[in-house]
Amino acid sequence: MPSDPLADAITAWFRTSARDLPWRREGFPAWGTLVSEFMLQQTPVVRVVPRLAEWLERWPTPSALAAVPPGEAVRAWQSLGYPRRALRLHACAVAIAEEHGDVVPDDVETLLALPGIGDYTARAIAVFAYGRRHPVVDTNVRRVLARAVDGAAEPGPPRARADLAAMSALLPESLSEAAAFNAGAMELGAIVCTARAPRCDECPIRDLCRWRAEGYPEHTGPVKAKQKRFEGSDRQVRGLILAELRAAHGPVTAAEVESLWPDADQRGRALAGLLADGLATGGPEDGYLLPGS
Repeated sequence: MPSDPLADAITAWFRTSARDLPWRREGFPAWGTLVSEFMLQQTPVVRVVPRLAEWLERWPTPSALAAVPPGEAVRAWQSLGYPRRALRLHACAVAIAEEHGDVVPDDVETLLALPGIGDYTARAIAVFAYGRRHPVVDTNVRRVLARAVDGAAEPGPPRARADLAAMSALLPESLSEAAAFNAGAMELGAIVCTARAPRCDECPIRDLCRWRAEGYPEHTGPVKAKQKRFEGSDRQVRGLILAELRAAHGPVTAAEVESLWPDADQRGRALAGLLADGLATGGPEDGYLLPGS
């Protein structure tokens, strides 16, 4: 079956122009790829790279992370955002250590059975750590496909089956080429075919892009809702309480929690949310701790 010109162009560009990222280097461990995928969920690459190195130096295997309390993973997560990911990563490490001989599984179905791993992450690990042939679709890939193939400025709401089918239709037969194309489509969307101010003059598929050929028609679909203001939000209060728990060497008292934010109702909601999410334990009498501390 002949390869697709679009896939060929993206793959060739990726092989010469990709950023040098740790998880793309030969010999990088599957465990490192898994950790990187957890970290990269809604966190910029520039923040992930140094933190990933710290994590792998401290916990080079799933069993190393599994051996410490989950609160240590939350403490080390810090500025990576969405700290529940740290709990899920710890639970995933425990499962790999106990059920898979400390080896990250290499097939999508087994990966999906692990805590914290959804369809995208399972496919990404199988493809980038083990070279399996699967389509991998993230936000950047969806944007590239929407513009290059459909001629649309934006991809619209996710459609899992349709998105995977569109990527699969372009996927090269060769395992190595398929992996490079998957990574290349992501890279293209991340640094060239960006959501705002795409660098079309530098794009390796500009002559194959339907959106460009049709004169860059504007997006006419639903507009994404703006993210709510962080300042003064419950998210800010949660962050303040969690930062206090991370910094503490023992229980944080109820009085210390009260000192962090003046609005009692908002403070109570934030604290209740942390307790419900498993990011904090304890109570007003004995104080509050990170899980397992």
